[in-house]
Amino acid sequence: MAFRSPLAPDANAGAVAIVTGGGTGIGRATAHELARTGAAVAICGRRPEPLETVRTDLEAAGREVLAMPCDVREPDQVEAFLDAVDERFGRVDVLVNNAGGQFAAPLEQIALKGLRAVQRLNLDAPWELTRQVALRWMIPARRGFVCFLGFSPRRGVPSMIHSSTARAALENLAAGIALEWSRYGIRAVCVACGLIRTEGLLDYGGEELVETWARSVPLRRPGLPEEVASTIAFLASPGASYITGTTIVVDGGADAWGLGVEPPVVEPSASGLPPVGPGGLE
Repeated sequence: MAFRSPLAPDANAGAVAIVTGGGTGIGRATAHELARTGAAVAICGRRPEPLETVRTDLEAAGREVLAMPCDVREPDQVEAFLDAVDERFGRVDVLVNNAGGQFAAPLEQIALKGLRAVQRLNLDAPWELTRQVALRWMIPARRGFVCFLGFSPRRGVPSMIHSSTARAALENLAAGIALEWSRYGIRAVCVACGLIRTEGLLDYGGEELVETWARSVPLRRPGLPEEVASTIAFLASPGASYITGTTIVVDGGADAWGLGVEPPVVEPSASGLPPVGPGGLE
């Protein structure tokens, strides 16, 4: 499926944007779309090779870009990245907290250590980066837009409960920022993504599994990173200046439909009898 963004080439003209995880997937597409619509872009990620590819492509298109390896979980690396952004651009108007990750596991196998590791990457790190960007640039300038990346369906996702819990917190965080920082002219939105065809998604099982999952999406296909990117670029633009404190769902209707799969078979108790007690069979 080919995708052509409807946004004007100057929709974000003059803005300076940070995109974390900007070397691959949704982050890469968002960096390209923000740059195409006129923004100067600073991207970071853990692996330098994908970042360098994006930088080369954007500069070849005449875009202004800074690319720098940075693990958003590490305070020293974040500080160095923000110092480089300050030296190059002097301000930040848009922050897209795209970096994240998780591992697939049944809920009973997720230990506290694993839960905390996923929360650190998907919730703690975006908040700390947001706080620093706001204190450095957005609050003094009395303007800014912050975007978080959430999950759809917007309820527990099987084998991803640790991550879907952290991503749900990002929805609440976006609303809280909108409430408290509206006085500084700062907007915040969470974009909850459904089944999006990215390298990371394909790593879970390849094209065949992605197509299987797509059968539970009302639009019957996975989304494209560019479709998420154009949504984020619009939200960052003056055209969305009255949108804040909410969650925008980009999922082909998956959240409205539900999980779209049969629930697991109820397993018998150790005695071989059905569950008994509150909420069970009598």
